[in-house]
Amino acid sequence: MGARLRVVLDQLVHVVDPDQAAAAVDLTHGLVVTAPSGCSVDAIVPSGTDVSIRGVEDVRTLSLARRELAASWQLGFAPGVGGGLIHSPTLLAPLVRHDRVHDNDQTTVTVWDLAAWDAPDTLSKATVAWQRAMLRRAVKHADAVVVPSHAIAERLAELVKLGDRIRVIAGAAPRGFAVPSDSAERRAALSLPERYVVLTGSKATLAEGFRGAVAADREAVVLDAAEGTDPHLAEIASAAGLPERRAHIRGALSADDRAAVLAGAETFVATDPLLAWPWRAVEAMTVGIPLVAVDSGSHHDVIADGGRLVAETDLAQAVADAVGSAGDRLRVLAADRSRAFSWASSAERVWALHADL
Repeated sequence: MGARLRVVLDQLVHVVDPDQAAAAVDLTHGLVVTAPSGCSVDAIVPSGTDVSIRGVEDVRTLSLARRELAASWQLGFAPGVGGGLIHSPTLLAPLVRHDRVHDNDQTTVTVWDLAAWDAPDTLSKATVAWQRAMLRRAVKHADAVVVPSHAIAERLAELVKLGDRIRVIAGAAPRGFAVPSDSAERRAALSLPERYVVLTGSKATLAEGFRGAVAADREAVVLDAAEGTDPHLAEIASAAGLPERRAHIRGALSADDRAAVLAGAETFVATDPLLAWPWRAVEAMTVGIPLVAVDSGSHHDVIADGGRLVAETDLAQAVADAVGSAGDRLRVLAADRSRAFSWASSAERVWALHADL
């Protein structure tokens, strides 16, 4: 009898992190497509959840909604879950005592970033406490902890004692991520200018990105701005020499809107060196636009030669170069690098991980 891999899909209804929620669904699709002969994919979901992912065979619907489930599993109570091979695309998992040797029970979790440890001020206190508590449970009970880059793996090994249980499996752009046919209309609806650069980062890092827009004589579009930060980011832009009217602050956008925004940009600029999977940078490479990023462990691992990695102090000049003479070369490099990432490839490595365990 083949193996049944049970995937925790906790954000199909109550979305806490849109990127991680989409990644969980995309990975599950990949697991279905790449399932070894005789193996199948099941799902574990909170109450009130319908699973419409083609190829998922059995669905275990628990009695608790997501919020209550997160609290219960944080305390180590996981009634009704059952055993077997359990893979969570996030830290939310039934991390309890189990017998891998005799019962063949396995539980693996995924850590996409280390903000709760290295940048706790960017998250709510409740989120920081929950993530730290779940990682402590993972240290005790997880058979493996998946991270998306070697840099994150090295830092995680400094934070907790997991030994050889840390495994690196990269993410990818959203399944089917591509420039929509109505890109121009979408950009117009978002009130974007004709010539701009796209920036991502935090209040602490975006200043150099704004200076890059000034050096390139372009307007700036900020993606993923936290709610309520618009005035502060506009002040940062103004202090960097970019007038408020030339700084366009946008929050979370749909995948199609993001693709349209990226496709219209002359370059993409990642200003934050935080150890995390660079969701937008991978999307930028997928649509093939010039990419400039602050040199960091995660950017080095993921972007590699798909963009230009520079010191923070060199960011402004690098943006100006990307908009100008270096642009064509960077477009080719970005598109080439994007081919290194796919959810099918990630799924194959997840299957291999559980086989190895």
